Amino acid sequence: MKKTKDERRALKVNRRTLLKGTLAAAAATMLPLNRADASFSDFWESFFQKHFREMTEAEKEKVVARLEKEYEEKYKIAIKVGIEPAMPGVLFGYGLDLSRCIGCRTCEYACVAENNQSIDPQIHWIQVLRFKKEDPKFPDFEHAEKYYNAALAPQPGYFYMPIQCQQCENPACTRACPTQATWKEPDGIVTIDYNWCIGCRYCMAACPYGARHFNWGEPHRAPQDINPNTHYLGNRPRYRGVVEKCTFCIQRSRKGRYTACVEACPVGARKFGNLLDPNSEIRYMIANKRVFRLKEDLNTSPKFFYFFDFGGTR
Repeated sequence: MKKTKDERRALKVNRRTLLKGTLAAAAATMLPLNRADASFSDFWESFFQKHFREMTEAEKEKVVARLEKEYEEKYKIAIKVGIEPAMPGVLFGYGLDLSRCIGCRTCEYACVAENNQSIDPQIHWIQVLRFKKEDPKFPDFEHAEKYYNAALAPQPGYFYMPIQCQQCENPACTRACPTQATWKEPDGIVTIDYNWCIGCRYCMAACPYGARHFNWGEPHRAPQDINPNTHYLGNRPRYRGVVEKCTFCIQRSRKGRYTACVEACPVGARKFGNLLDPNSEIRYMIANKRVFRLKEDLNTSPKFFYFFDFGGTR
């Protein structure tokens, strides 16, 4: 039977509506379940969000506004999400004096507080390892003690070595990511876009330092313990099913401040600065101390330097 013009138009509209509805339903099922409290329009915008490096400033501001609204509804506090870009002429580097480190884990706890790391399940970007002095297997992480009573440190016969993201100049993790959710910024910080991470954990398998951490459950942090000063590529609240890591406190360093761990260290074992500044403390350290980098043979070129300032520890 031949359909009238109005019937054909109605059929066309119904097909279009069906396709849009099917696509929307598929998109909703692929979004993280922990974001189910947001409106569907927010779901839609989040799902089709452009890559951070491809967005205009106006688009970034729109995304930030959506995230700040989402966080305020969830945590009942105002959380500021910054998008400060890398500063020109800056390449961040880090130094750690193993002869001074006392294994107190103050840096680790300061990092947790500053960067809104989950309390349950527990995630720590910094891990302090304990080695026996004269251990022939050093620095084999597999034979290090990850769990010891920090209140009793330092103890005779041991030395301590904090491990975190090495901010490699030639990172293996970024090449492993199938969605380009992780990349190296112009200032050398390797970042992660939590809205683009699909949780495949390929980056974790590629990282030779065990510096990346996966959110197996919904990250939990009490609202009163949340640091409201965040950065899109750093310490903003995370989702279940995404990977996270140290970002050299991007929310602080891009404003000319030291990282939280540097400020917290009670013995001054941690150094941080601009590798491109010949007068910086980090450059002096590299030029004048017994410096080494972890797993240099892998050609990852870490920008995290360990050194011994004096010979009393090992």
